[in-house]
Amino acid sequence: MSDFFEIAGRLPDGPNGPFLGRAGVITTPHGQIRTPSFTPVGTKATVKAVLPETMRELGAQVILANAYHLYLQPGPDVVDEAGGVSAFMGWHGPTITDSGGFQVLSLGVGFKKVLAMDAKAVRTDDVIANGKDRLAHVDDDGVTFKSHLDGSFHRFTPEVSMQVQHQIGADIMFAFDECTTLMNTREYQERSLDRTFEWAKRCVVEHERLTRERNHRPYQALFGVVQGAQYEDLRRKAARDLAALDFDGFGIGGALEKTELGTIVRWVNEELPEGKPRHLLGIGEPEDVFTGVENGADTFDCVAPSRIARNGTVYHPLGRFHITNAGYKRDFRPIDDACDCYTCQHHTRAYIHHLFKAKEMLASTLATIHNERFIVRMIDVMRESIIEGRFADYKADFLGRYLN
Repeated sequence: MSDFFEIAGRLPDGPNGPFLGRAGVITTPHGQIRTPSFTPVGTKATVKAVLPETMRELGAQVILANAYHLYLQPGPDVVDEAGGVSAFMGWHGPTITDSGGFQVLSLGVGFKKVLAMDAKAVRTDDVIANGKDRLAHVDDDGVTFKSHLDGSFHRFTPEVSMQVQHQIGADIMFAFDECTTLMNTREYQERSLDRTFEWAKRCVVEHERLTRERNHRPYQALFGVVQGAQYEDLRRKAARDLAALDFDGFGIGGALEKTELGTIVRWVNEELPEGKPRHLLGIGEPEDVFTGVENGADTFDCVAPSRIARNGTVYHPLGRFHITNAGYKRDFRPIDDACDCYTCQHHTRAYIHHLFKAKEMLASTLATIHNERFIVRMIDVMRESIIEGRFADYKADFLGRYLN
């Protein structure tokens, strides 16, 4: 797909060498994605508490759904019969699905939403959270896992992941991979990397077969996923190995410490082909997005904006704050005077504070609308700043206020 991704602008070299960041355009059957771009997460074919048309109004270009969750409920055959996930959820724009690997394996070791990220912990080949039972078992062929919904057992292989994602019908999907933790030994990371590469090759073969078989559906782009934890040689090897396969783009995933984010993303992107898009999985906090863009990441997804919103935390140019705090009970200003979202144009901090205290569902809706708009707008301006040659000034201004 030579016209899948086009580069529209690049960052100039910095004081310590060249930046890898760029602006571009990804073209999908359901529309274009101008990059850098933030992808709100609609895990079960919905961004929690927000209407699909509202997501479009706040500027979202693409939504990510989760293959694991849609496989369990309502089932990929239902989504396929509906015409694919875009039609199913009434979004009618570009969509992404992840492979299900993160959920199968993170839920399997009992950490639920977050993998163990303690880089100083004792290394082991058998990571499991305290007080939890193992819900997933990995072998070289795939993963057997227990549903967190009803306890039934299921089997994901690279072929099954491709079949599920083809039925879900997103514009971009990811190869099935094993996501390790920083608590795994170096030896396990090496074995896992080899396993992920073998799975990647099997995903390519099955993807090509299904593309031919399902020619009544639009083409779905397939991205390989670069793992390797925090080891430079493993990250670079994974990127080179995957670059040799016929992927349309690449995801950068796996366990890492945030302090190492820029270094690891740079290692990977120095090895990946320049003319294909790179997606940074599970990253969405403002400072991390700037770091990712500088080092060559094009698209990002993260549940943080919507998840923290449901807990009463909202973004602001001077740093995020908890709107449930008592000081906002009589604060009749909007969350952010400069924000153009529906929430800030029509409602006050006092009202949203009241909704949270009253446990009204509208609280989550209004807070989520603001948070998603904040991140989407931030990256929109970031993209413009790259094209116009003022990225460094924008970064200094934004983070100088947000982090202080």
